Amino acid sequence: MERQYVGIDLHRRSSTIVRMSPDGEVLACRKIPSQPFELAEAMAEAGEAPEVVLESTYGWYWAADLLKELGATVHLAHPLGNNWGNRRVKNDERDAKDLAAMLRLGRLAEGWIAPPPVRELRELVRYRFRVVGHRTSAKAQIHGVMAKNGILPARREMWGPGGNAQLDAISGDLPLAYGMRLESLRALIDVFDHEIELLDAHIHLELKDDPGYRAILQINGIGKVLGAIFVAEIGDITRFERAEQLCSWAGLTPKHRESDDKVQRGPITKQGSHLVRWAAIEAISKYRGGEKLRADFDRISERRGKFKARVAVARKLLTLVFYGLRDGEVRCLEAIQAA
Repeated sequence: MERQYVGIDLHRRSSTIVRMSPDGEVLACRKIPSQPFELAEAMAEAGEAPEVVLESTYGWYWAADLLKELGATVHLAHPLGNNWGNRRVKNDERDAKDLAAMLRLGRLAEGWIAPPPVRELRELVRYRFRVVGHRTSAKAQIHGVMAKNGILPARREMWGPGGNAQLDAISGDLPLAYGMRLESLRALIDVFDHEIELLDAHIHLELKDDPGYRAILQINGIGKVLGAIFVAEIGDITRFERAEQLCSWAGLTPKHRESDDKVQRGPITKQGSHLVRWAAIEAISKYRGGEKLRADFDRISERRGKFKARVAVARKLLTLVFYGLRDGEVRCLEAIQAA
């Protein structure tokens, strides 16, 4: 039996599966509930070791793991990298058929399927990022409550002893609704602080013996939090042959449009891992990345402005991260000295 190509349009409640022969003939189209037993039953009809493609959509982890267990070669379609064209009709069957056809023709833009341990680490790192965002929102709302009542912050840093003392003093004097909101937000901040501490402890316990993690902590501006983001989000660094590919994957390289003798280069793509892009720019924004990168930042900012300087120097920082994750601490230190 010839190896089949299978396209799966995966959704939370139902999925459409199209099986295709090597010459492009559609062998079957089937809609199933998005459950492990039903997926395994449908894949039994695809023969031995089929080539299977599904999109990187909501909740794809379980399906990719199950397909691998069933002996399939699994491909993850990049949602932005594949051109679906301007179709008059778009439905699940057509989507699944197009996925199988692109895989068969070798035209599929693929994403990397991270192994389960990397996905678990990403889950913690990304959740921590979200919790910090919730805490920041709560703090901003407290400032909003104070502003609505004409109260100015007595301290520049409102979350230390002095700021808390002011919040304690005004809490009883506010109208009921504002006072209740203020106390609720302060309680939420305490909860968020506790959860962030627990997440930090667990993440850094998981990474403390990782050589790549220890290497990139030597880079000025990269601490435990940003280091964990780089390790978790980048994953297997060997999938990038050069540092430039890592920068492109992080969305830090300019768009490039070329036709005949016309070449257009625009702003950075901002496609790829937004967390890696944020972490690289954050490290430069706060710490400038050490003496050499700080000098580069000052030189570029004088000529092109601080915003473009941050992006340009963030690419240099990400190059150091590439060498640190790939070659370890010694090579990372050599790259820092040569930067």
